[in-house]
Amino acid sequence: MGYFTDHQTGSHIILRNETPPHHRLTVPDHKEIAKGTLRSIIRQAGLTIEEFKELV
Repeated sequence: MGYFTDHQTGSHIILRNETPPHHRLTVPDHKEIAKGTLRSIIRQAGLTIEEFKELV
């Protein structure tokens, strides 16, 4: 997808896109992520649920 780990602040990993405009995603580093949080991260990455499932 073009994201790499930029840095980590506490229990959150900040991912940055390699290509401009260098979007950032914040992903919690927890054992479990709430369903709504996961959907929000997927949406921010510009993916559909189906596209995300194919990547996993």
